[in-house]
Amino acid sequence: MKDLDEEIGQLFMCGMPGTVLDEETERLIRDYNPGGIILFARNIEGPVQVATLCRDLQEAALKYHGKPLFLGVDQEGGRVARLREPFTSFPGNAAIGADEHPVEKAIEFGRVTAMEMKLVGLNMDLAPVVDVRRGEIEKHLDGRSFGEDPEKVALLGRSVIQSLQRNGIMAVAKHFPGLGRADLDPHFHLPRIGIDSRELMSVNIPPFRAAIEAGVTGVMTSHAVYPALDPNLPATLSSPVLTNLLRSELGFRGLVLTDDLEMGAIAKTWGVAEGAAGSFAAGADLLLICKEQQLVEQSAELIRKRIEAGVIPLRRLEETSERIGAAKTAFLPHRQERSFAEIGEYFGIA
Repeated sequence: MKDLDEEIGQLFMCGMPGTVLDEETERLIRDYNPGGIILFARNIEGPVQVATLCRDLQEAALKYHGKPLFLGVDQEGGRVARLREPFTSFPGNAAIGADEHPVEKAIEFGRVTAMEMKLVGLNMDLAPVVDVRRGEIEKHLDGRSFGEDPEKVALLGRSVIQSLQRNGIMAVAKHFPGLGRADLDPHFHLPRIGIDSRELMSVNIPPFRAAIEAGVTGVMTSHAVYPALDPNLPATLSSPVLTNLLRSELGFRGLVLTDDLEMGAIAKTWGVAEGAAGSFAAGADLLLICKEQQLVEQSAELIRKRIEAGVIPLRRLEETSERIGAAKTAFLPHRQERSFAEIGEYFGIA
C-alpha cells in the first residue's frame, strides 16, 4: 500500500550526514517520503551553502512526492545555535531573561532569527525552551532557560513564539512537560522527575499553556519520567502525558514532536524503532531520528506492521496526517526562493 507508506514517512524528521544532498538522503526522500529534515552543525557551512542545501532538499521532495519538507534547526541562541556567524548571534534564553528589557529582546531574537532562517530556506525553529529552572539546572540545560519564574518564562516564551511565527517560521516549545528539575542529561540517561502534580501544574505547565494560547506550531516532548503522571514511561512514550494532559486537558491541536529518539534515554532502554512506534502510539506526530537513516527505515517498517496488525489504529495515522498537512498548508504554501545575490548582500559575503 503505497499511500500508507507515504503517510507513515511523513511522521519522520531525519538527519543527514553532510553539507550537500547526498545519494542516501535523496534515496530516503524518494523511498520513504519523510515529513522533514533537521540540520545540525555538521550540515552548515554558511548562508549560501545552507540555501543551496534547502533548495535541493525541497526540489527532491517535490519531485518525488509533491510535498514540501519541514526544514528545521535548533536555533535557540547562546550555545545551542546551529547557525553561526555571519548569521546574527544572540546570547540565549538566560541572557534574555536577565536583560532589563526582556520582552523586547525576545521579540528581536524571534524577528531577526526568522528573517535569516527564511532567507536561506529554513522554515522551522526548534525553539524556544520553556523549561522553568528550579535551583541549579542540569548542565545540558545551562543557559537555555529564561528563569525560575513560571510567569516570566511564559511571557518570554510566548513573545519568541509570536515573533518567529509572525515572520513566517514555525516555533516549537520544548521540553514538555518541563525539564527544569532534571538531574540527568537525557542524551545519555533517563531522568526521573519526582515532582508532585501540584508543582507540575503550577510551575512546569504555565509556559506550555501560554505557548498553546499563542498558537505555537509544535510542542516537543521530554525524555524524562514524571511519576505523578506516569510511573513507568517517559513523556515521549506516555499516552497519559501526550494524549491526556497535552491534548485533552491543555487542548493542544498542533504538532507533537519527539526529542531525538537516538538519545540514550530512549535508545538504551527501548531502542529507536520501538521508541518511535511507542511514541507515535502515545500521541506524537513527528518522530525525530537525527543521525542514522537506517533507523528511520526500521521505525517506519515497525509502525506499518503495527498499523496493519491493528495494534496502532489507522485513525491515529489519519489524525497525525491532518495535523502535518495543516501545518504545511499554513507555513509552506508559497515557498519563496531567494537569489544567492540577495543572500550574499544581506550577509555581506561575495
